Amino acid sequence: MIELKVMKLSHNLSCATRMKFIKKAINMSTPTVSFEFFPPQNLEASFRLWDTVQTLAPLDPTFVSVTYGAGGTTRDLTRDAVATLHKSSGLNVAAHLTCVNATKEETLAIAADFAKAGVKEIVALRGDAPKGEATFTPCDGGFANSLELIEALAATGDFKIRVGAYPDRHPEAPSAQADVDWLKAKIDAGADEAITQFFFEADTFLRFRDECAKAGIDAPILPGILPIENWKGTRNFAKRCGTAVPVWLEDAFEKAERDGRSDLLATAICTELCSDLMSEGVDALHFYTLNRPELTRDVCHALGVVPQVDLQNVA
Repeated sequence: MIELKVMKLSHNLSCATRMKFIKKAINMSTPTVSFEFFPPQNLEASFRLWDTVQTLAPLDPTFVSVTYGAGGTTRDLTRDAVATLHKSSGLNVAAHLTCVNATKEETLAIAADFAKAGVKEIVALRGDAPKGEATFTPCDGGFANSLELIEALAATGDFKIRVGAYPDRHPEAPSAQADVDWLKAKIDAGADEAITQFFFEADTFLRFRDECAKAGIDAPILPGILPIENWKGTRNFAKRCGTAVPVWLEDAFEKAERDGRSDLLATAICTELCSDLMSEGVDALHFYTLNRPELTRDVCHALGVVPQVDLQNVA
């Protein structure tokens, strides 16, 4: 296990020297990685997405996923981004698919379009409630929950299916055990792997992994890693989705922001989180990039994930 507490690093170290320090601190096998992207909603966002892809594709991810917006607001954009990435980048692209604001027939038609385009992996989610609504309500004729969606997708035989998992209790779950039981039901319904919501401490994931094993879940569970680009935004998002925010992390970013060292702290903390997971046998990491690739790239480099391939034909 490495110790990367940023406050121990000298003010006199250059950024390059600091990164060398981080890299030398890691002495374990290199993990596989995967990345989540947002679909672009305007021209500027399109350039940001392609820059993100150009930056991270050389790290040879096992797959990349493209999200839906809240309430299914980017359904068409997601479909277009998935098709373009699959055709142009050579990456293994997984499409997010949710139950929000669509009938079963409409949702499965979207899945069929993905299959026709050669996309064979789906991240199947219930989805968040549309903007202005407090809770998820199924559309008339729509899937009532992610379990129904997974069963329908599995019945087609067309896809590898990944699902969400929650190491911190989901805000709508009555208990932590309920989250484990629901994940078991999704795996039994045909899901192949799970990706967790982000978390801030390795023990959170490791305890969840142990509980899943006790429940008989033997499918791979990928830890979802969120490099902290903006602490205030990340903290607010964490509170909305039920992710526990440690006091020590609050204190660390308060000091780092005052000293102008937030980027260094974010890199160090994320690298340490990943290395702690790896020391406990985790060999695959899924990064939520927010279409801002630099921090994710730096963390991957620190973990020994170095460029392997060149991206071709992305315009």
